[in-house]
Amino acid sequence: MPQSTAYPMKLTQCTRLSDAACDDVIVKISLAMLSGEAVPHFIAGQYVRIGMPCMKEPAPAYFAIASSPYHQDSYEFVIKSAQGMSQYLADLPLSSEVEVEGPIGKGFDLSKYQGYNILLLGVGTGIAPLRSLWGKIIQERHDYAKVSIYAGFLTSLHTLLTDEMGELSNHDINVSLSLSTGHENWDGTVGYVQHALADDAPNPDNTVVCLAGMSAMVDACTETLHNLGFHDDQILLNF
Repeated sequence: MPQSTAYPMKLTQCTRLSDAACDDVIVKISLAMLSGEAVPHFIAGQYVRIGMPCMKEPAPAYFAIASSPYHQDSYEFVIKSAQGMSQYLADLPLSSEVEVEGPIGKGFDLSKYQGYNILLLGVGTGIAPLRSLWGKIIQERHDYAKVSIYAGFLTSLHTLLTDEMGELSNHDINVSLSLSTGHENWDGTVGYVQHALADDAPNPDNTVVCLAGMSAMVDACTETLHNLGFHDDQILLNF
């Protein structure tokens, strides 16, 4: 892993994204430079290491940046409050100081894929690095052909950023939402992202896929993509 510099940032926003009735607390937080300067430049899909100054516990942890590289006032993150640093950040008072190291990782570099169709696949908080990428694509929409997003969530109480995704059609970006557990008022796909992908069977010609999520999901989607005729060099991961 390349060496990177740690710098102080402060919490400027914390908004709950998951439904209030949902047992899982998922929040969107924003971190701004303590100095007031623009945040360090990053590639969509990269992540940072967040820790607390002069504290060993909770241990620092890695989080994917969810904001567009064109958004320079702050870094945004989508975090599930589970344990350790994620829970600590979700409960942290506004204006609290944190220590950030990065950006880290290769991200999703689409510089070689102008004119291509772009598929974005993600589930749960794995949607965070994809949000960064679609924010970038919106600013560069003329550089790409068809753009489609496949997002999967556990239940309708877990759906994240659906208001934002509902606006993506204004930028000629198609969105497919899947729920692992459906309900009587849900008329979308019930199942996993790879099921929706298999049903649509996108043509692999002149197409690149950006894939983010848990390892089991990545493996399942990769298998589906192979079955549809995609090759490994068409499947991009951000780490």
